[in-house]
Amino acid sequence: MTETQGPAHKKDMTRRRMVFAGGAAIVAAGIGAGVVAGASADEVTTSGSGKESAGKGEECYRLTSETTEGPYYIDADKIRKDITEDKEGIPMTLRLKVIDSDTCKPVSRAAVDIWHCDALGIYSGYESMSSGGPGGGGTPPSGAPTDAPTGTPTDAPTGTPPSGGPGGGGGGHSEPTDDERYLRGTQLTDKHGYVEFKTIFPGWYQGRCVHIHTKVHVGGKMTDAGYEGGRTCHTGQFFFAESAVLDSAEIAPYSTSTTTRTTLTEDTIYDQSGVTGGLMKLSYRKNHMARGVVGSITMGVDPDETHDGTDL
Repeated sequence: MTETQGPAHKKDMTRRRMVFAGGAAIVAAGIGAGVVAGASADEVTTSGSGKESAGKGEECYRLTSETTEGPYYIDADKIRKDITEDKEGIPMTLRLKVIDSDTCKPVSRAAVDIWHCDALGIYSGYESMSSGGPGGGGTPPSGAPTDAPTGTPTDAPTGTPPSGGPGGGGGGHSEPTDDERYLRGTQLTDKHGYVEFKTIFPGWYQGRCVHIHTKVHVGGKMTDAGYEGGRTCHTGQFFFAESAVLDSAEIAPYSTSTTTRTTLTEDTIYDQSGVTGGLMKLSYRKNHMARGVVGSITMGVDPDETHDGTDL
């Protein structure tokens, strides 16, 4: 299946569990994005469910949706927290948790990969494929980003497409064209299943909504060369509420992009299932997004399965 098609998903688990995060319970099966009041009157929080209630307890999600790997994955072996390098953009702290979706227990020492484009839609390792024009999209200027997609949705920036046509050979892997590795990194989860990355808020490119790619690997070990062996038990993507993306589009360098935007509801990869589909909880100061954003999500995985995202 190519990334122009809808994602394939594992079986839908019928049980429903409550998600408890930061003293608030969120229904894991929630649909869409809600905006709720944060701890401060100036703080905006968007979450994968508009339902919250007070309480404490164990955090648990249904099985998180699997998605295609896309053409731009690199097993870079960069074990690091800060993946920003010198890229300009809105500072973002990404807080991720990995749990066993069956037992709800944290998955410790899992290797979590993330990778995403920069503020203008360019992927490291593939700059020549994604630098076809202003905004990394090569499209004619169209003023401020709009809610209308252009062309056929793919998981590849426009400009010169990878071999095999748009989407990188039908969503298959494309070999890197350069040695850049910004906005890519790997970390091991701690005993509570957590990892944290320092990065920037992603931009957009033609045919896709704003997103971050992720993989979760288990059963391997750390070596001098990085994380080796084991298997990939989850391949997914994280998504962002439209309100947050529109806020980012007012801030440079995102505001200089001439690439027409695809919205969350128009995207062909996001399955519209809220948190289960990868919709993140985002928190930032209203009218001060440029100071930074915190994004968080819990991934429910099946450690016994293999999902490398190349067969979707």
